[in-house]
Amino acid sequence: MIKQIKNLYKPLSIMTIMFTFWGCSTQKQQTHPAQDWVMGGFVRPIGVNPVIEPDSTTTFMDPMYGKAVHWENNDTFNPAAVVKGDSIYVLYRAEDKTGIKIGHRTSRLGLASSADGTHFNRRHTPVFYPGDDNQREFEWPGGTEDPRIAEAADGTYVMFYTQWNRKVPRLGVATSRDLKNWTKYGPIFKKSKVLPDLVNRSHKSASIVTKLEHGKQLIAKVNGKYWMYWGEHGVYGATSDNLVDWEPIVDERGELKAFISPREGYFDSSLTECGPPAILTDKGILLLYNGKNHPEKGDKRFNRGTYSAGQVLFDSKDPGKVLARMDVPFLRPMEAFEKSGQYVDGTVFIEGLVYFQQKWFLYYGCADSKVGVAIFDPEKPAALDPLPKVK
Repeated sequence: MIKQIKNLYKPLSIMTIMFTFWGCSTQKQQTHPAQDWVMGGFVRPIGVNPVIEPDSTTTFMDPMYGKAVHWENNDTFNPAAVVKGDSIYVLYRAEDKTGIKIGHRTSRLGLASSADGTHFNRRHTPVFYPGDDNQREFEWPGGTEDPRIAEAADGTYVMFYTQWNRKVPRLGVATSRDLKNWTKYGPIFKKSKVLPDLVNRSHKSASIVTKLEHGKQLIAKVNGKYWMYWGEHGVYGATSDNLVDWEPIVDERGELKAFISPREGYFDSSLTECGPPAILTDKGILLLYNGKNHPEKGDKRFNRGTYSAGQVLFDSKDPGKVLARMDVPFLRPMEAFEKSGQYVDGTVFIEGLVYFQQKWFLYYGCADSKVGVAIFDPEKPAALDPLPKVK
């Protein structure tokens, strides 16, 4: 197992050196020493992106409206991913046209499968959505958003997602054995004894820790407990014994403890929002996250409000301890489909990462409108996304 993980990172020092060469002329001589803990670079396969786009022909009988709705005709984005059998399955957020802008429409989750990771077959109806059930108060009318998914050792698929009632966003959890039929358990912090009021405070974006076991990515325990990173205004932590009920990590004052936070002058100066499931490696725990550039206090090379992707490495024995953090993104909006749609400042919003056919497939939302994929092949290393020139 350790040998396998090491092979995944073997070529990275070469790629980081290439990245250093690109960055020297654009970054006021800022250097990037070779870092063998970084995953990437990821290549956007030619001619396939975006892999999922809005569809105005599909409808389903919505239990809340009591009528057929075009559930994915406005936008399809922010995907989770998991390997099942010999295929990759993607659960993606789909918005209808019931509102005037993002966050004011209803979101549901669609399901698509692919034998090669780039060409998908989609179900015509959503597999997860708000209904007249025990989660209605948390999920209606905004819907179910931004999933992350991972597989447990017993074959159960565990999904964390945002419950959005247009008042308070909350992290919810659900499980499934087939990715089609789901059991909802509600807000993950509803039974918290450490911070009982957290359930009624805004919280979203969960990245549970996973590891590779014989080539299969599974949910892992850290120090005897399940562990997740979560948050958007900072990266926080939480632990669980059962994957359903979670306790947040707090400091000595009993307040939420941020492991990393936005940094003035960097690509992640406005938000540091957790991405796909984290990965336990021989270097530590690797978390890929989404960084938003602050309009005034950010990195001037990037557009105001741009979402790019970064990486941070945590200590595997002390999961709140930062060992290393990238100063620039490894993936940023570069293609036209990443800079057009609902979010024209540019967005690559990463949520799905799977190990499939000896490669890493990274699925991301493009400008809050479509789904893209980028692939890291450890045997054929590519350069990280180049930095833009100083404006």
